Amino acid sequence: MVNVETALKEATTTIEGAIGAALVDYGSGMALGTIGGGKDLDLAVAAAGNTDVVRAKVRTMEMLGLKDEIEDILITLGGQYHLIRLMKSRGSTGFFLYLALDKKRANLAMARHQLKKIEADLEV
Repeated sequence: MVNVETALKEATTTIEGAIGAALVDYGSGMALGTIGGGKDLDLAVAAAGNTDVVRAKVRTMEMLGLKDEIEDILITLGGQYHLIRLMKSRGSTGFFLYLALDKKRANLAMARHQLKKIEADLEV
């Protein structure tokens, strides 16, 4: 088991192309931890905005009667990937990991694989 700070540090150091990462409570929209980002990526703003994305998708699935779980949500920009991974392990529902990647340097399949591993080891 790893804590939030360790998990976010692992995400930004082991995932090629990582720009920033956050753990977000999608009930409140607050980031419980952030690492990276910068003047072009305000992780607090990204956490709040992506909370709306998660809530909208959860509502849509409910309206459609889909009895499935969201693994992750991918937003592809011109130069970046934004990956949102909903947490499911050990009572950590209600949280998501957010990872911003440089599209030119990132391997999306590997990033998803590594983020899943980090999520499994994370204790909130």
